Amino acid sequence: MRIDVVSIFPEFFSVLDVSLLGKARQAELVQAHVHDLRQWADVKPDGTPDVHRAVDDSPFGGGAGMVMRADVWGRALDDVLQPGGVLVIPSPAGSPFTQALAADLAQAEQIAFACGRYEGIDARVAEHYEAAGFRVAELSLGDYVLNGGEVAAVAMIEAIARLIPGFMGNAASVVEESHADGLLEYPPYTRPASWRGLEVPRVLLSGHHGMIARWRREQQMARTRLRRPDLLADDDDGVAQ
Repeated sequence: MRIDVVSIFPEFFSVLDVSLLGKARQAELVQAHVHDLRQWADVKPDGTPDVHRAVDDSPFGGGAGMVMRADVWGRALDDVLQPGGVLVIPSPAGSPFTQALAADLAQAEQIAFACGRYEGIDARVAEHYEAAGFRVAELSLGDYVLNGGEVAAVAMIEAIARLIPGFMGNAASVVEESHADGLLEYPPYTRPASWRGLEVPRVLLSGHHGMIARWRREQQMARTRLRRPDLLADDDDGVAQ
C-alpha cells in the first residue's frame, strides 16, 4: 500500500518511522510519503507569485477563522493522487471512522490524506475529486474537535496499516481485539497470577479451552453492554452485528 500525506506540518509525521509502522516501511509493506502543502502555494488566487506561500483565505459569507484554499489543494492533490487512489479528509464533520472502514481501506492501493487546518478545506475540493471519479471519504475520529487533521491522520494510518497482511507478527492479534467482531475485547491478564491482592480469574488457569472461550465471550458481551451498548444489536438474542 502507498500512503501519501499532505499537511502544512510535515514534521508531525516523523512518528511514522517508529514502532511496527516504521518496521513495515522498512520492509516495504507500506510506502509512506509526506508532502508539505506550501510547496504548491507559490501562486496567489489572482495568479501572481506569492513569496509568503499562503494556503488560506477569509471565508465567503463572513465568520471567524480562515479556510484552506481550493486552488492550493487542487495543485497538490493533482500531483499526489494516483488513478484509483482514495482521498481521505479528516474532519470533525465527517462520517465516523470504524474498524470495519479501516479494514475496507486496507484493501486500497493508495490512500492520500489531506490534513486540513483552521476552519477546514474549501468544500469544493472534496466535491471536485469525487466528481472526477475518486473515492473521497471525509472521516471523523469522534465527537470532538482537534487543531487539525494530523492527529486523526496518524490514528487512521495506524488502524489501516496494521490490517495489511504481514504487518502484525501474529495475525491472530487483529482478530482477538476490540471491534474485530463488533464487540469490545475481553479483559487481558498475565503473570503474576496474584498481584496486590488481586487474582487472575480461576477459569484462565484451568487449561480448559472451551470454558475459557465461553468466559471470554461473556466478558466481551458484559463489557460492551456496559461501555458501548450502541454496538449491540436490538435483536432478541443480543448478539452484536
